[in-house]
This record gives sequence, C-alpha cells and structure tokens, in this order.
Amino acid sequence: MTRAESYGVLTKLEHLIDEYYDAYSVDPKRTAVIKTQIKQLVKEANLEADLQGSVKDIDELLVKLDGYLCELKEAQIRDGLHILGKVPEGDQLTDLLVALHRVPVSGRLGITQAIAKDLSLSFDPLNCDYQSAFVTAGQHDLFASCRINGDVIEVLEVQAKKIITALQNNIDIDNSFTHTKELCTFVAEDTFPKVRSTTEEIFNLLQGMNGLYVPSGSSGAPTRGRLDVLPTGRNFYSVDVRAIPTQTAYNLGVKSANLIIDRYMQEHGDYPESIGLSVWGTSTMRTGGDDIAQALALMGVKPVWQTANRRVSDFEIIPLILLRRPRVDVMLRISGFFRDAFPDVISLFNAAVEKMALLDEPAEQNPIRKRFLKEKQEWQSKGLHEEKAHKRALFRVFGSKPGAYGAGLQAVIDEKNWQSKEDLAKVYINWSGYAYGADRIGESAHEVFEKRLSDIQIVMHNQDNREHDILDSDDYYQFQGGMANAVQSVKGEQPSIYFGDHARPENPKVKSLKEELLKVYRSRVINPKWIEGVKRHGYKGAFEMAATMDYLFAYDATTDLVDDFMYEGITKEYLFNEENRQFIEQVNPWALRDMTERMLEAIQRGMWKEPGQETLERLQQLFVDHE
Repeated sequence: MTRAESYGVLTKLEHLIDEYYDAYSVDPKRTAVIKTQIKQLVKEANLEADLQGSVKDIDELLVKLDGYLCELKEAQIRDGLHILGKVPEGDQLTDLLVALHRVPVSGRLGITQAIAKDLSLSFDPLNCDYQSAFVTAGQHDLFASCRINGDVIEVLEVQAKKIITALQNNIDIDNSFTHTKELCTFVAEDTFPKVRSTTEEIFNLLQGMNGLYVPSGSSGAPTRGRLDVLPTGRNFYSVDVRAIPTQTAYNLGVKSANLIIDRYMQEHGDYPESIGLSVWGTSTMRTGGDDIAQALALMGVKPVWQTANRRVSDFEIIPLILLRRPRVDVMLRISGFFRDAFPDVISLFNAAVEKMALLDEPAEQNPIRKRFLKEKQEWQSKGLHEEKAHKRALFRVFGSKPGAYGAGLQAVIDEKNWQSKEDLAKVYINWSGYAYGADRIGESAHEVFEKRLSDIQIVMHNQDNREHDILDSDDYYQFQGGMANAVQSVKGEQPSIYFGDHARPENPKVKSLKEELLKVYRSRVINPKWIEGVKRHGYKGAFEMAATMDYLFAYDATTDLVDDFMYEGITKEYLFNEENRQFIEQVNPWALRDMTERMLEAIQRGMWKEPGQETLERLQQLFVDHE
C-alpha cells in the first residue's frame, strides 16, 4: 500500500493554486491571470465532473479544488502486487508500515494522529474536512505554508514516512514525541517482525502440501486495524457466525445508515423508502457484519447480544418515536458465499422483516408493512393461497440459485454476448431471482424479485477497506452495476447509486458511485505511480492494466457513469503512451490486443460517444497490428 500522491495536470493545478494564494495579498492583478490558467487546466482535466460545478464560478471551485486535490493525493493505492513469501523492501516496506498504522490499532492512535498530538495540533487528521481552513493551537515551522487541513495531512504523512524510515535505520525518535514514540515502539517490537515473517508463506505452504501442521491465525483487513492477521501464511479462521453482526459493526451500521438517509434527503427532499443492498460473505468475515448491520439500522432494528459470549440472541424493534424517521424497506442481494456461510444471519434478517410487516404502524412510516399488505393482497387476487401469498410478500433476501455463485454478467460481457442494457438486466435477474426465506432454501421467485427491483430508489454497495478498489474486480460491477441496470430496466428510471466507504470504521462515508469512479480513475487508474508499480510484475502487471480497462467498460455498460474523457485518459496512458504500450506488447501481447478491442467495442456500442477521428484510426491500426 502507498499514497497516490500527485502527478501531471493535478500537480500543475496544485502549484497554480499555491501561486494564486501567494499573489492574492501581494499582487492582486496577477491573480486574474492565474485564475484563467486554472480554468483552462480544470477544463483540460475535465475536473468539473468531479467538483460538480462550473469553472464560471471560479472562487467556489478554488475552495473545492484545493480540498479535492489533497484528497486524491492521500488516497491509498497499491504499489504493485504481493509476491508470495517475499518481504517488501525499501519504500514499499516503509509505505506499508505507515499504511498499517494509519488507523488506530490496539488502543493506540494512528500514526498521523500521534504526530499531530505531539505537535499540539487541534484537529484529527483522520476525521476532518480537507478543504477547511487550517487552525492550530500550536505553532510549528512545518506548517508555515499550510492553508487548509489537506495541506497539514500531507505534511503529517511525509513526517510519518520519515519517522518509520528512521525507525528502520535504528535512529531514535525525539523523546518529546511521546505518543509517536510509543507507537514506534509497537511498530518495532510487533508489526515489523510480523511483516518480516512473510517468508513463512512459502514454508507453511510446503508444510501443508506435505500434510504437516500449519499454524492458525485470524482473518481480516490489516489496513483496517486488524494487525492480528499478521504474519500472513497461516490457516486463517473466521468469525463466530452466531455473533454477526458484532456490536462494533452495528455502531458503524447506524452511522452509515444515517449518512445514506441524509444524502438521499439532500438530493431528493424526502426520506428514502426502499434500498437494494449487496452483501458479501468475505466482507462480512472481515468486518463482523457491517453490511447486515447497516440493513438492520435502516429498518430500525437493533440486535440483542448475550452478555457472556456476545452472540446475537434476538433483536428489538426501535419505536418510531425513538427512531425519529420512517423505516426503510431493504432488499438484500447476497453472494453465494454469504448464503453458504451465514444462514443464521439470513434467518435473523427475515425474522426482522416479518416482525416489521406485522407491526401496527402508519403505512407512510413503515414501507415494509405497506408493501407487504399490498403485495399479499395482489398475490391472493392471482389465486395464491393465503400462506403462500404471505410468504412471497415477505421475500427480501435474494441470490443465485443453490450451488451457483456470482451474478452472471462477466461471461456475457467477456464474450460480447449482449446487444442492449436490457439483455444485461435479464441475465442479472435470471441469476439473482432466488429467494432465501426462513427455510433457507433458494426458491425461484423471479417475479417477486422484479417487483422488488421496480420499487428500489437506492442501489447501495459498501467497501470495507482500501486494499483494493471497485475497478480491481468484476464482482463490483456485477453486483452493484448489475442491480442498478436491472432497476433501470424494470422501473424505467435510474436509481440513486451510492458507494459506502467503510475503510475507516470510526468515520464511514457515503458517496455517489460516480464520485467513487472518478476518484479511483484519478488516484489509481491513470496514475503513473500505480502503472510503474504493476510494470514490475511483467505479464501479470499487463493483465492488471487490461482488467482495469475491462471493469471500467463494464461499469459503463451497466450504469452509464463513465465519461468520454475517462476512456480517452485510459487509452492515452495504456495504449498511446509509447513506453507503456511497448511494455504490454513485450510481456503480454494478448492483453494489448484485448485492450484495443475493448476500446473499439466501447466506440462501436456508442458508450465512448466522441472518440475523435485520430484516436479511432490509431486504435484500429493497433488492432490490425496485433490481430
């Protein structure tokens, strides 16, 4: 893991903003020239899409832009790939150690928090607004040029790297830095030895293949505060399925549920009634059930935990007078692994849904009850027995059929076996329309599933860590993009598509999917730092570049959220950059052919709307050369 840092036009903009504020009080006339240059660069980089504003209102944009550039710089990306059994070296090791201690661990402050406290800063670097003006209780030369919190965070990150480098070289930390010194002692005595034990991965693999004992260890995301996962190379064990969701997960679920409701109200002026949420087994294992906790919190349900073992024994309904808002009807699209690993959690959720449906509450305050009563009557009018109609009207958990996994879209998109978005919607619905009720048996319920989709206002997906992103895997677009496309196909309009960032449990964030796509595009996809990182891995590095391009395309196929400039940018960096193109051609010519073909497909399908004649001809020539 490493910081994205700045590059290209983003660096130019950063320097121009610094120059603007320097000139503001000394030479006001020069600011007009600088403003014009900033406007031009913002248009050139298509940053208006990220900032959701026009360059005409430059004063407002300057504030947003300053904070956003800092946010992009501090984004966590991968610096290459892990090699089994190999300990990171040099800057990679230093950056990894910083990343592992960015959030609080074992009751200790995060590394930037510790440095901030030792320097008497008056804000929390892990929980602040990047674009807010920097105000500090103490004075220090380090921050002399800092205008906003984002600038301070960058300084703290640089100091963190220097401190960890000093630690690796056995250089003592200043005794006045009491919090930082305490953390560094922990890094030296605990984390560093564990990271150096990465070599055990090969040894333990061979032990296991020889039928010998392999040590056990817990599972989770190390960058999310789970340093007990280290050292790697052990047989990992998961969570107690009867303790899902944990109390910690529920606290995060309540925060993120409130953020979703607040965001929707700001955009639509009313409370949301229905949400479609993807729930994965792997993230449930890592987090203790953040997603299911969020779903319960949205409905106004709180788990009841046993005192002794913290297992979930029951749930309680939060009265409307205490909830202070209407309940939200939540539909879950579960992964196949979640279905297999967490049947008790499915039963808990279904029990909560049924209890909600039978509550004597006003329909406008309880959409679950409103839909249940309406649909039960509809099913009965179609000739279904009351018991069967009752059961169908309660279906809220859907997934692929028993024994199947995924959402079915990857093969269709890979093989180009689709003509329209409706084709993709049909595939998603056919794969996902199996209901899992109290009996835990996947029942074919495609008609009910389509009815659920037609009511959905928000499509939600959460990510629990920054060790990967939404353009690293086909699962993200298949589950979230697939659901969003199916809702649009059935309902006739696109739902609000939100992304939940739970990488820092104490400070979850909810953004639009478009905002997250733009952030990943700028911080990783076209970032020379990431590209150079994967190039160290030859064939596999070229594959990573090709996969990123594929997933960007697939997100556009399912959500229409990829702009032309994103296609242009990725094509320019991967295929038209002579150095990068030659690298791919040398180590993985098949990837180069596939990437060229994928961009031509985007043009042919009208997804890349205006590629420019020269771009089209260069792509066609590349395809011919490598066919």
